[in-house]
Amino acid sequence: MSQGSYYQFCPVAMASEVLCKRWTMVLVRELVAGSTRFNDLKRGVPRMSPTLLSQRLKELEAAGIVVRVPVAGDAGISEYHLTPAGEDLLPVVKALGVWGQRWVESNLSLRNLDASLLMWDMRRNLDPTPLPERRVVVRFCYPELPSTRRNFWLVVEPKGSIDLCATDPGFDIDLYVTTDLRTMTAIWMGLDTVEKACDRINFDGSRQLAKTMQQWLGLSVFAAEKNRVERV
Repeated sequence: MSQGSYYQFCPVAMASEVLCKRWTMVLVRELVAGSTRFNDLKRGVPRMSPTLLSQRLKELEAAGIVVRVPVAGDAGISEYHLTPAGEDLLPVVKALGVWGQRWVESNLSLRNLDASLLMWDMRRNLDPTPLPERRVVVRFCYPELPSTRRNFWLVVEPKGSIDLCATDPGFDIDLYVTTDLRTMTAIWMGLDTVEKACDRINFDGSRQLAKTMQQWLGLSVFAAEKNRVERV
């Protein structure tokens, strides 16, 4: 047994030895959400060091939760795919998220603001259905952040591919969205809405895109869960 072992035969204790190390369940969340490459996983856990990320992936591989697969024709690049044991963690991740959304104080959650993570999740969950059938570019600006980290561009292509850029991609911008990071995070978490927060959001550009933002915006998969402790 490892030094951190609980020395218990209970399945909860044994599973905890694998999954309850710092960052491990957050990393599993990213894998369950569909990220497979190291750089994409890093974007989903931006405050995790590359060294620790690599270590945790090796631990998950040793535990039979992920398998490392070399990418054909791309020397030195690998993907991390969930094994059947890893796929079985989907309801575990969902249950943790539902519990957190319902029972963790919303104001506590909104102290942990991270623009890069927020925009990455928005990109992943964005619904292109209400958008025009052409390239659509939306720039989000969070003025309270340093100038080098306050702007993000969501680029939605006609066939549905969605890219997130931290530098200007050079395309015409359809809609400028300027707001504070707390407001945007609360909307993403389902603790607020675009309509209720309209006095804290400045739109410039397509009125139709602004009007339908609540529909196409990528919300948290747990946004529908009502927070039972405290609302914003």
